[in-house]
Parts: sequence; C-alpha cells; structure tokens
Amino acid sequence: MSGRLPPLTALRAFEAAARHMSFQRAAEELNVTPAALSYQIKALEADLGQPVFRRLNRAVELTEAGRCLAPGATDAFTTLSAAWRSTKRLTDGGVLTVTAGPAFTSKWLAPRMYDFAQAHKEIELRFLATLRIIDFDRDEVDVAIRFGLGHDKDVYTRPLIDEWMTPMMTPEMAQRYDTPEKLAQATLIHDDSIGFFKLPTGWEAWCKAAGIEIDTSHGTRFSQADHAIDAAIAGAGVVLGRVSLATRALEARRLVAPFDVGLISEAQFRFICPQGNEKRPHIAAFEAWVLEEIQTSKKFAEGRQLVRASELP
Repeated sequence: MSGRLPPLTALRAFEAAARHMSFQRAAEELNVTPAALSYQIKALEADLGQPVFRRLNRAVELTEAGRCLAPGATDAFTTLSAAWRSTKRLTDGGVLTVTAGPAFTSKWLAPRMYDFAQAHKEIELRFLATLRIIDFDRDEVDVAIRFGLGHDKDVYTRPLIDEWMTPMMTPEMAQRYDTPEKLAQATLIHDDSIGFFKLPTGWEAWCKAAGIEIDTSHGTRFSQADHAIDAAIAGAGVVLGRVSLATRALEARRLVAPFDVGLISEAQFRFICPQGNEKRPHIAAFEAWVLEEIQTSKKFAEGRQLVRASELP
C-alpha cells in the first residue's frame, strides 16, 4: 500500500466539504467554483479508490471512508494553519499582541501605553482584553498577563505582582473616615471579582487584619475590579482596592489609602508567553518595560503593615 498523499488542494477541498456538508459552501470558503471543487474531490476519490461522499438529490453525506478521513484532515489543516500563523508572527517583529483581563487593561496597561510607545516606537502594541483561556497559536497572541493562583504549564511564566489591597477613598472622604473604626458609617464598595480566591480577601478579612469589628455585609457590589475603583473615584464609597489597579489613581490623588494595614492575597499577576519566545526582542523589551513600571507601585507598600490572608485566624 502506497503512503503517498493526494494533492493538498484535493485534501483541502474534501476537508471543507466534509466540514460544511455542502459543496456550495465549501466552494465559497475556498473561493473556487462548485465544479472546480467537485473535480478536486473526484480526483481524491480516484487516488483513494473509493468514494468519500454519497451525492444525494440536494445534499451530500460521508461514506465510511469519508468519515474515517474527515477528522484527521480537519486536525491536519488546523495544525498547519496554526503553524503558519506562528511562523508569520516571527517575521512581524513590529507588532506585539498582548492579552490581559479587562480591569488590568483599562487601569494598568492603557494608561501606560503612551509611555511604552514613546520608548519603543518600532513596536506596534495591540491589546486583547479578555479573561478566557488563551491559545497562543489559535488567537495569534504574543503575551498574556494573567491574574490568579498560577498553574501555568509548558509556557514561559514570570511572576509580576503579589497583589495586596487596602481601603481607598477620595481625599474628601478620608477626612471624614480618618480611622478604620469609622468605616462602620461608610458605604463599602465590594469587588466580587476576587471571589474565586481560596482564602477570604474581602472586607471581613481586612477588618480581621486591622483588628477591628464592624458590619461589612452592607454596601455596593461590583463584578469587575475596575468598576469598583471607578465608583470609589466618583465618591460613591470606600473600596477595598487592589493597589496594582489603583496605582495611577493613587498617584494623581484621586484616591488615597489612609490606613497602614494591607491584605496580601495568594493571587498574583504573571507574564506568560510560549516557551522560548521570551527571548524575541520585542517580547523581551515589553517584559523589561512591564517589570520597570511595576516598581512604581511598590512605593505604596512602604511603611505599611502587610498581612497575608493565609495568616489570618
């Protein structure tokens, strides 16, 4: 039995027709006429020595041979397409596609994009704001910045920020609530995006770390961390803010963090890319810039009592 493959065009025509179960739609996808596509499939059947489709009145269906061939053909073309896109990105060093969660994109990356662009005019930075699991090849992404507990496998990963949080409010509100105990009269803003943490890191946990007992069940709840921070900036209440996302607001004094106690979660931001790609010049430049920028937020930890959530009773 010969192991010679049929022409690639014939296999491509079959794969598209099997996926759509329509010669017409497959021809439209491949930008050929239905007659040309039918010719390619007949050539494949001649090579195989048996039909792969049954031609019905207004439809087609796979024969046993077609059902055997279709999954492998689809997998092969999917793999080939991914490899082609990855190889093309190697030659396009001027574009860097970064994915991060919506909150980190809006509060950390976007405000700093101009600074990166000025320092690296040779790189065009593109953002994909999403929390879904990324396939670097399928999604044509170069770098992912992810927040969580960190179980990354078979990729290059580097911890960026150990997240900690503390009460934040406008300077005007800070005059009114100048001690932790006075938060009992404040409107508390809850960031429910941290609900996936194994250890409690919300208002109740912070109060334990600060050694106070107040009712934290009331207030306004947000599913996104950036929305919670925006509400605090607008003066809607006091947020238990994540410092990494609030750095610019703290620098501009749109928010202040008046209390000494901070709560460290077990989650962290990580810089992730395909193994070996961290050495590519534009990815290495972006990683170095991110690490340098992160240093600016560390000043807010100076002189504070940072308590780990895992150490709370």
